[in-house]
Amino acid sequence: MHPSRRQFIRDACAAALSAAAAGSLVAAQTRNAGAAARRIDVHHHFIPPPYLDAVLAQRESGRTPPWTPEIALAEMDRNGVATSICSLVQPGVWLGDIQKSRTLARECNEYGGRMAADHAGRLGYFAAIPLPDTDGSLREIEFALDTLKADGIGLMTSFADKYLGDAAFAPVYEELNRRRAVVYVHPTQPGCCTGLVPGVTVSTIEYATDTSRTIASLVFSGTAVKYPNIQWVFSHGGGTVPFLVGRFERLAIEQKLAGGAIPQLRKFFYETAQANHKGALDALLAIIPTSNVLFGSDYPLRPVSENVEGLAAYSFTAAQRLAIERENALRLMPRLRA
Repeated sequence: MHPSRRQFIRDACAAALSAAAAGSLVAAQTRNAGAAARRIDVHHHFIPPPYLDAVLAQRESGRTPPWTPEIALAEMDRNGVATSICSLVQPGVWLGDIQKSRTLARECNEYGGRMAADHAGRLGYFAAIPLPDTDGSLREIEFALDTLKADGIGLMTSFADKYLGDAAFAPVYEELNRRRAVVYVHPTQPGCCTGLVPGVTVSTIEYATDTSRTIASLVFSGTAVKYPNIQWVFSHGGGTVPFLVGRFERLAIEQKLAGGAIPQLRKFFYETAQANHKGALDALLAIIPTSNVLFGSDYPLRPVSENVEGLAAYSFTAAQRLAIERENALRLMPRLRA
Protein backbone atom coordinates (compact mmCIF):
# COMPACT_ATOMS: atom_id res chain seq x y z
CA MET A 1 0.00 0.00 0.00
CA HIS A 2 1.34 3.37 -0.95
CA PRO A 3 1.59 5.93 1.86
CA SER A 4 -0.80 8.85 1.76
CA ARG A 5 0.50 12.25 0.66
CA ARG A 6 0.04 13.53 4.22
CA GLN A 7 2.01 10.60 5.64
CA PHE A 8 4.72 11.11 3.02
CA ILE A 9 5.08 14.77 3.95
CA ARG A 10 5.10 13.92 7.65
CA ASP A 11 7.83 11.32 7.13
CA ALA A 12 9.86 13.68 4.95
CA CYS A 13 9.68 16.43 7.54
CA ALA A 14 10.72 14.03 10.26
CA ALA A 15 13.65 12.87 8.17
CA ALA A 16 14.68 16.47 7.47
CA LEU A 17 14.48 17.35 11.15
CA SER A 18 16.50 14.27 12.03
CA ALA A 19 19.12 15.15 9.43
CA ALA A 20 19.28 18.72 10.68
CA ALA A 21 19.72 17.51 14.25
CA ALA A 22 22.42 15.11 13.15
CA GLY A 23 24.13 17.89 11.22
CA SER A 24 24.02 20.16 14.25
CA LEU A 25 25.48 17.38 16.37
CA VAL A 26 28.29 16.80 13.89
CA ALA A 27 29.02 20.54 13.76
CA ALA A 28 29.10 20.71 17.55
CA GLN A 29 31.34 17.66 17.71
CA THR A 30 33.65 19.16 15.10
CA ARG A 31 33.96 22.43 16.97
CA ASN A 32 34.43 20.68 20.29
CA ALA A 33 36.48 17.80 18.96
CA GLY A 34 39.26 17.26 21.42
CA ALA A 35 37.63 19.50 24.03
CA ALA A 36 38.42 16.81 26.58
CA ALA A 37 42.04 17.20 25.52
CA ARG A 38 41.90 20.76 26.81
CA ARG A 39 43.40 22.76 23.94
CA ILE A 40 46.28 25.18 24.52
CA ASP A 41 46.32 28.17 22.18
CA VAL A 42 49.79 29.72 21.75
CA HIS A 43 48.70 32.43 19.28
CA HIS A 44 46.15 34.56 21.07
CA HIS A 45 46.52 38.33 21.05
CA PHE A 46 45.85 40.56 24.01
CA ILE A 47 45.55 44.31 23.79
CA PRO A 48 46.61 46.18 26.95
CA PRO A 49 45.09 49.68 27.05
CA PRO A 50 48.52 51.41 27.03
CA TYR A 51 49.42 49.46 23.90
CA LEU A 52 46.19 50.37 22.16
CA ASP A 53 46.83 54.04 22.79
CA ALA A 54 50.51 53.97 21.85
CA VAL A 55 50.92 51.93 18.72
CA LEU A 56 47.86 50.45 17.07
CA ALA A 57 47.24 53.64 15.11
CA GLN A 58 50.53 52.87 13.31
CA ARG A 59 49.25 49.60 11.83
CA GLU A 60 48.35 49.56 8.17
CA SER A 61 45.54 47.13 8.99
CA GLY A 62 44.11 49.53 11.56
CA ARG A 63 42.38 48.64 14.78
CA THR A 64 41.85 45.12 15.98
CA PRO A 65 38.47 43.66 17.00
CA PRO A 66 37.40 44.26 20.61
CA TRP A 67 39.29 42.22 23.21
CA THR A 68 38.93 41.84 26.97
CA PRO A 69 39.77 38.85 29.17
CA GLU A 70 36.05 38.17 29.52
CA ILE A 71 35.45 38.19 25.76
CA ALA A 72 38.49 35.96 25.29
CA LEU A 73 37.42 33.44 27.92
CA ALA A 74 33.96 33.13 26.38
CA GLU A 75 35.51 32.39 22.97
CA MET A 76 37.86 29.87 24.55
CA ASP A 77 34.98 28.11 26.32
CA ARG A 78 33.02 27.86 23.07
CA ASN A 79 35.96 26.09 21.45
CA GLY A 80 37.39 23.78 24.10
CA VAL A 81 40.45 25.92 24.85
CA ALA A 82 41.71 25.53 28.39
CA THR A 83 44.61 28.00 28.22
CA SER A 84 45.66 30.78 25.87
CA ILE A 85 49.17 32.24 25.89
CA CYS A 86 48.73 35.85 24.86
CA SER A 87 51.08 38.08 22.88
CA LEU A 88 50.97 41.57 21.41
CA VAL A 89 49.85 42.27 17.88
CA GLN A 90 52.35 43.91 15.60
CA PRO A 91 54.27 46.25 15.50
CA GLY A 92 55.48 45.57 19.07
CA VAL A 93 56.77 47.94 21.73
CA TRP A 94 59.75 49.48 19.96
CA LEU A 95 58.78 53.09 19.23
CA GLY A 96 62.16 54.39 18.09
CA ASP A 97 62.74 56.03 21.48
CA ILE A 98 64.51 54.04 24.20
CA GLN A 99 62.71 55.39 27.25
CA LYS A 100 59.25 55.36 25.69
CA SER A 101 59.79 51.80 24.47
CA ARG A 102 61.02 50.62 27.86
CA THR A 103 58.03 52.21 29.55
CA LEU A 104 55.56 50.66 27.11
CA ALA A 105 57.14 47.20 27.47
CA ARG A 106 56.90 47.42 31.26
CA GLU A 107 53.29 48.61 31.18
CA CYS A 108 52.26 45.81 28.81
CA ASN A 109 54.07 43.17 30.84
CA GLU A 110 52.61 44.34 34.13
CA TYR A 111 49.16 44.19 32.54
CA GLY A 112 49.95 40.67 31.35
CA GLY A 113 51.11 39.66 34.81
CA ARG A 114 47.90 40.94 36.42
CA MET A 115 45.80 39.27 33.73
CA ALA A 116 47.56 35.93 34.25
CA ALA A 117 47.14 36.17 38.02
CA ASP A 118 43.47 37.11 37.76
CA HIS A 119 42.77 34.21 35.39
CA ALA A 120 45.26 31.65 36.64
CA GLY A 121 45.44 28.59 34.44
CA ARG A 122 43.37 30.17 31.68
CA LEU A 123 45.48 33.09 30.41
CA GLY A 124 49.26 33.36 30.20
CA TYR A 125 51.48 35.59 28.10
CA PHE A 126 54.71 36.08 26.22
CA ALA A 127 56.46 39.19 27.56
CA ALA A 128 57.47 42.08 25.31
CA ILE A 129 61.02 43.45 25.31
CA PRO A 130 62.19 46.71 23.72
CA LEU A 131 64.57 45.34 21.08
CA PRO A 132 66.82 46.70 19.60
CA ASP A 133 67.57 48.31 23.01
CA THR A 134 69.91 45.67 24.50
CA ASP A 135 70.15 46.97 28.07
CA GLY A 136 66.42 47.60 28.32
CA SER A 137 65.69 44.18 26.87
CA LEU A 138 67.94 42.39 29.36
CA ARG A 139 66.32 44.19 32.29
CA GLU A 140 62.84 43.39 31.00
CA ILE A 141 63.69 39.71 30.49
CA GLU A 142 64.78 39.48 34.12
CA PHE A 143 61.69 41.29 35.42
CA ALA A 144 59.21 39.45 33.19
CA LEU A 145 60.54 35.93 33.72
CA ASP A 146 61.68 36.13 37.36
CA THR A 147 59.14 38.51 38.91
CA LEU A 148 56.07 38.26 36.70
CA LYS A 149 56.62 34.59 35.73
CA ALA A 150 55.79 35.14 32.06
CA ASP A 151 55.64 32.02 29.88
CA GLY A 152 58.34 33.27 27.53
CA ILE A 153 59.37 36.23 25.41
CA GLY A 154 57.52 37.57 22.38
CA LEU A 155 59.47 39.06 19.48
CA MET A 156 58.54 40.51 16.12
CA THR A 157 60.13 39.11 12.97
CA SER A 158 62.10 42.29 12.29
CA PHE A 159 63.09 45.54 13.94
CA ALA A 160 63.60 48.32 11.39
CA ASP A 161 66.29 46.87 9.10
CA LYS A 162 67.36 44.02 11.41
CA TYR A 163 66.11 40.44 11.30
CA LEU A 164 66.46 38.09 14.24
CA GLY A 165 69.75 36.57 13.15
CA ASP A 166 71.48 39.94 13.39
CA ALA A 167 74.66 39.89 15.51
CA ALA A 168 73.48 43.01 17.37
CA PHE A 169 71.03 40.82 19.31
CA ALA A 170 73.73 38.43 20.62
CA PRO A 171 73.73 39.65 24.27
CA VAL A 172 69.97 39.14 24.46
CA TYR A 173 70.21 35.67 22.94
CA GLU A 174 72.98 34.69 25.35
CA GLU A 175 70.62 35.40 28.24
CA LEU A 176 67.64 33.70 26.61
CA ASN A 177 69.82 30.69 25.81
CA ARG A 178 71.03 30.52 29.42
CA ARG A 179 67.42 30.49 30.58
CA ARG A 180 66.29 27.98 27.94
CA ALA A 181 63.54 30.45 27.19
CA VAL A 182 60.56 29.98 24.89
CA VAL A 183 60.62 32.76 22.27
CA TYR A 184 57.45 33.30 20.28
CA VAL A 185 57.90 35.16 16.98
CA HIS A 186 55.10 37.06 15.29
CA PRO A 187 55.35 38.80 11.90
CA THR A 188 55.26 42.54 11.56
CA GLN A 189 55.03 45.10 8.82
CA PRO A 190 58.47 45.13 7.14
CA GLY A 191 59.97 48.48 6.26
CA CYS A 192 61.11 47.19 2.89
CA CYS A 193 57.84 46.13 1.38
CA THR A 194 54.78 48.27 1.95
CA GLY A 195 52.34 49.20 -0.78
CA LEU A 196 53.97 47.05 -3.45
CA VAL A 197 50.72 45.79 -4.98
CA PRO A 198 47.79 48.22 -5.01
CA GLY A 199 44.80 46.83 -3.16
CA VAL A 200 46.79 44.04 -1.46
CA THR A 201 47.50 44.70 2.21
CA VAL A 202 50.80 43.96 3.90
CA SER A 203 49.10 41.33 6.05
CA THR A 204 48.01 39.36 2.97
CA ILE A 205 51.52 38.55 1.71
CA GLU A 206 54.26 40.26 3.68
CA TYR A 207 53.54 38.91 7.15
CA ALA A 208 54.14 35.32 6.04
CA THR A 209 57.14 36.43 4.00
CA ASP A 210 58.67 38.32 6.93
CA THR A 211 58.45 35.12 8.99
CA SER A 212 60.39 33.35 6.24
CA ARG A 213 63.02 36.10 6.16
CA THR A 214 63.65 35.92 9.88
CA ILE A 215 63.83 32.10 9.92
CA ALA A 216 66.38 32.31 7.09
CA SER A 217 68.27 34.93 9.10
CA LEU A 218 68.45 32.66 12.15
CA VAL A 219 69.51 29.61 10.14
CA PHE A 220 72.04 31.12 7.74
CA SER A 221 73.65 33.49 10.25
CA GLY A 222 74.45 30.54 12.50
CA THR A 223 72.36 32.03 15.32
CA ALA A 224 70.11 28.99 15.69
CA VAL A 225 73.16 26.73 16.15
CA LYS A 226 75.00 29.15 18.43
CA TYR A 227 72.06 29.40 20.87
CA PRO A 228 70.59 25.88 20.82
CA ASN A 229 68.64 26.18 24.08
CA ILE A 230 66.28 28.89 22.84
CA GLN A 231 62.91 27.31 22.06
CA TRP A 232 61.75 29.19 18.95
CA VAL A 233 58.04 29.22 18.06
CA PHE A 234 57.00 30.66 14.69
CA SER A 235 53.57 31.87 13.65
CA HIS A 236 51.33 30.79 10.78
CA GLY A 237 52.99 27.46 10.06
CA GLY A 238 56.36 29.07 9.41
CA GLY A 239 55.08 31.48 6.77
CA THR A 240 56.30 30.47 3.33
CA VAL A 241 59.28 28.43 4.56
CA PRO A 242 57.65 25.03 3.87
CA PHE A 243 57.28 26.04 0.22
CA LEU A 244 60.86 27.36 0.02
CA VAL A 245 62.64 24.48 1.68
CA GLY A 246 64.24 23.34 -1.58
CA ARG A 247 65.74 26.80 -2.04
CA PHE A 248 66.92 26.78 1.58
CA GLU A 249 68.68 23.48 0.99
CA ARG A 250 70.34 24.76 -2.18
CA LEU A 251 71.65 27.81 -0.32
CA ALA A 252 72.84 25.56 2.53
CA ILE A 253 74.94 23.62 0.03
CA GLU A 254 76.37 26.83 -1.46
CA GLN A 255 77.23 28.15 2.00
CA LYS A 256 78.49 24.76 3.22
CA LEU A 257 76.04 24.81 6.11
CA ALA A 258 76.82 21.67 8.08
CA GLY A 259 73.97 19.19 7.79
CA GLY A 260 71.89 21.52 5.63
CA ALA A 261 68.93 23.69 6.61
CA ILE A 262 66.30 21.04 7.33
CA PRO A 263 67.79 19.79 10.62
CA GLN A 264 67.63 23.34 11.98
CA LEU A 265 64.08 23.88 10.72
CA ARG A 266 63.00 20.66 12.44
CA LYS A 267 64.15 21.94 15.83
CA PHE A 268 61.82 24.94 15.73
CA PHE A 269 58.15 24.92 16.74
CA TYR A 270 55.36 26.13 14.45
CA GLU A 271 51.76 27.01 15.26
CA THR A 272 48.79 26.56 12.98
CA ALA A 273 46.94 29.89 12.93
CA GLN A 274 45.90 30.61 9.33
CA ALA A 275 47.91 27.53 8.31
CA ASN A 276 45.17 25.07 9.25
CA HIS A 277 44.12 23.96 5.76
CA LYS A 278 45.35 20.99 3.77
CA GLY A 279 47.80 22.85 1.51
CA ALA A 280 49.63 24.50 4.38
CA LEU A 281 49.56 21.46 6.65
CA ASP A 282 50.73 19.09 3.92
CA ALA A 283 53.70 21.35 3.19
CA LEU A 284 54.60 21.90 6.84
CA LEU A 285 54.31 18.24 7.86
CA ALA A 286 56.44 17.14 4.92
CA ILE A 287 59.44 18.56 6.78
CA ILE A 288 58.35 19.14 10.40
CA PRO A 289 57.33 16.37 12.82
CA THR A 290 53.94 16.68 14.48
CA SER A 291 55.81 16.84 17.80
CA ASN A 292 56.84 20.40 16.88
CA VAL A 293 53.42 21.67 15.77
CA LEU A 294 51.25 23.70 18.15
CA PHE A 295 47.64 24.89 18.18
CA GLY A 296 47.26 28.60 17.41
CA SER A 297 44.16 30.63 16.60
CA ASP A 298 45.20 34.27 15.96
CA TYR A 299 42.23 35.39 18.06
CA PRO A 300 40.69 38.03 17.96
CA LEU A 301 41.91 38.57 14.37
CA ARG A 302 40.45 35.17 13.50
CA PRO A 303 37.80 33.09 15.33
CA VAL A 304 39.17 30.16 17.31
CA SER A 305 36.65 27.90 15.55
CA GLU A 306 38.52 28.40 12.25
CA ASN A 307 41.53 26.57 13.61
CA VAL A 308 39.51 23.94 15.47
CA GLU A 309 37.55 23.06 12.33
CA GLY A 310 40.60 23.19 10.07
CA LEU A 311 42.52 20.72 12.21
CA ALA A 312 39.44 18.51 12.61
CA ALA A 313 39.11 18.25 8.84
CA TYR A 314 42.73 17.12 8.38
CA SER A 315 43.67 13.44 8.45
CA PHE A 316 45.42 13.44 11.81
CA THR A 317 45.26 10.42 14.06
CA ALA A 318 43.71 10.96 17.47
CA ALA A 319 47.18 10.86 19.02
CA GLN A 320 48.55 13.44 16.57
CA ARG A 321 45.62 15.78 17.17
CA LEU A 322 46.04 15.48 20.93
CA ALA A 323 49.75 16.26 20.59
CA ILE A 324 49.12 19.36 18.48
CA GLU A 325 46.22 20.64 20.52
CA ARG A 326 47.77 20.10 23.94
CA GLU A 327 50.68 17.75 24.62
CA ASN A 328 53.34 19.55 22.57
CA ALA A 329 52.62 22.80 24.39
CA LEU A 330 52.88 21.04 27.76
CA ARG A 331 56.27 19.67 26.78
CA LEU A 332 57.39 23.15 25.75
CA MET A 333 55.90 24.92 28.79
CA PRO A 334 55.61 22.35 31.60
CA ARG A 335 54.14 24.83 34.09
CA LEU A 336 50.85 24.55 32.16
CA ARG A 337 50.35 21.05 33.57
CA ALA A 338 49.46 22.68 36.88
